[in-house]
Amino acid sequence: MIYCFKSRSDGDVVMMAPAAEQLLRLIGKEPAAQGIIEAAALPAALRALGSAVSQSVSQDAAAAAQANDPDPGADDAPADEAVALHQRAWPLVEMMKRAQAEGHDIVWGV
Repeated sequence: MIYCFKSRSDGDVVMMAPAAEQLLRLIGKEPAAQGIIEAAALPAALRALGSAVSQSVSQDAAAAAQANDPDPGADDAPADEAVALHQRAWPLVEMMKRAQAEGHDIVWGV
């Protein structure tokens, strides 16, 4: 499934379901085929995403530091190049900021 977030303040933001659903859960929304983030809820949603992103960046930094520890028994396999939470969240966060500034809701599935 694909989520297409829309706001009168910005262009559409399109995300694959796993990423969109993760972000929706982080802001306290249950993933659904249709939904809305009301303008009044945007400050809390931005704080929730900011907190989750900060925590994720800290965890990623700790994991990277641990991965750099020399361990003679470890494989020399390439590191996992997964997309970080802050990278996934950025388009929606930017949309939220613009929508908040202009007092518009964000909807999807409509």
